[in-house]
Amino acid sequence: MKNIEVNNIIDPIPASDGAGVKLKRSIGVEPNYFDPFLMLDEFGSENSEDYIAGFPPHPHRGIETVTYMLAGDFEHEDSTGGKGKMTAGDVQWMKTGSGIIHSEMPAMKEGKLHGFQLWINMPAKLKMSKPEYIYIDADKMSVHKDDDKQVKVIAGKFEKAEGPVKGHNVEPVYFDVELDKKKDFKFSLPSTHNTFIYLIKGEIKIGEKKHEKVKDSTLILLSKGEDLKVRSQTDAKFLVISGKPINEEIARGGPFVMNTKAEILQAVQDYHSGTFVK
Repeated sequence: MKNIEVNNIIDPIPASDGAGVKLKRSIGVEPNYFDPFLMLDEFGSENSEDYIAGFPPHPHRGIETVTYMLAGDFEHEDSTGGKGKMTAGDVQWMKTGSGIIHSEMPAMKEGKLHGFQLWINMPAKLKMSKPEYIYIDADKMSVHKDDDKQVKVIAGKFEKAEGPVKGHNVEPVYFDVELDKKKDFKFSLPSTHNTFIYLIKGEIKIGEKKHEKVKDSTLILLSKGEDLKVRSQTDAKFLVISGKPINEEIARGGPFVMNTKAEILQAVQDYHSGTFVK
């Protein structure tokens, strides 16, 4: 079995999206694409001016978006009829397919807001499929707990804990791991998958080879392999995200990700002509 090691350590870039929500963007800048992952944003602030404008109605086509809340409240509404309030620990998994228009607005005027949004590519054969909205309540999330760690399973399986997202084309793994100081997190992955870790807080050592110190809010791209080992130097919290590459050419145009420029132009035309939502 081949050990998974650190390939690259990336500091996120400060950015803004929606109506001016301040965030840190890692995937989506450099690297621009880590197949099948298109973008990873961390949003979080205790200053309401950084998030109060939210994400007013906007379109997507050809991707899946996964929003994971750690603190604060967001209200979601979309063109499929999906509607709900996200609170700490909740997940929204949205397959945009042929096209969806949605909004995500803070349901709070002050206090701490913290969360992540991940974009996952869809294969060409599914890019024009029917949109789907999946809401996952924190209370229904499967969690593994033992003496030195807690693993919340959003997608995939860890020990006996299995995530609610199943039958997915890229076989995603999405764990939220909390690890006590000087303890190990070990997990086996398919050698075909692309995997990264996002360190939320703490200090960790990955694999057997030496690598530079990783600070809070840092993306770690990993090598392909089967055996993942993370050793905590302090109490630590991090995301483990993995998926099977799609291996298709992509074309990007703002909120649209397709396979050709012509398909991007068609998405823009559909949106402006009022025929976007099928």
